Amino acid sequence: MATLEPPIHHHTGYFPSHDQTSLYYQHWWSDQPTQAVVVIVHGLGAHSDLFQNVVAALVPAGYHLYALDLRGHGRSSGRRGYINQWGEFRGDVGALLALVTQEQPTVPYFLMGHSVGGAIVLDYTLRHPELLQGAIVSNPALGAISISPVKLTIARLLSQIWPTFSLNTGVDNAAGARDPAIVESYNQDPLRHTIGSARLATEFLDTAAWIDEHATDLQVPLLLLQSEADSVTLPQGSERLFDRITIADKTRKTYPESYHEIYDDQDYPTVLQDVRQWLEQHIPQSI
Repeated sequence: MATLEPPIHHHTGYFPSHDQTSLYYQHWWSDQPTQAVVVIVHGLGAHSDLFQNVVAALVPAGYHLYALDLRGHGRSSGRRGYINQWGEFRGDVGALLALVTQEQPTVPYFLMGHSVGGAIVLDYTLRHPELLQGAIVSNPALGAISISPVKLTIARLLSQIWPTFSLNTGVDNAAGARDPAIVESYNQDPLRHTIGSARLATEFLDTAAWIDEHATDLQVPLLLLQSEADSVTLPQGSERLFDRITIADKTRKTYPESYHEIYDDQDYPTVLQDVRQWLEQHIPQSI
């Protein structure tokens, strides 16, 4: 007789960020004993709806998942693809963690970030490790990216005089997954965008350089997941970061055929099995 998975509960809402920007978030949980909270940060042009495979893999096992739409993304407020400074993203994550710790005050907390969300998570974790049991980053955007160097040069020149100037990033949704049906779902998704402003580009480049410079300061366990067939955030960036990190508790998993959207592409069951196993190994035994 097949074992029935426990039902998944789902809540959505809005919360104010550090500067009162209204941000959308989602929360999934089951009736299983709580193991930990995982807070998910999406990438550029994405949103919090895009982690359904992660939800299905982790929530029935007792994990509470929270995911936000970053400012300028999805259902949240803000100009599409624009920030004044990277600290705004950091503040968004901090505001969600403040909400999470009020709702779930006695459990371990993990951050999970994908693509540009991976850079956001690394930046936050390096600066604010105190609450975190660990961090998971997948295909993190760390400077080795496929966006045209010409566009990045233009962005840096314009950032000071016309920071809101925006261009299409040129990232093709077909680079996300091998299944044409999944790619078409990206193409038809009204909440996705491919807009990046001059200021966002320069803030990203400066943050990637800062993460590289401070990689040796990482204090929390790290799981780094890399699609080796990723043509959006190139594997060299995460490989360099991993080599520079000095903490003993670091793990890098690679998936030779996987495309950029690692939680949607064909290897996702293996990826999520690795995530779940790593989480289980990093939950304090008293929980």
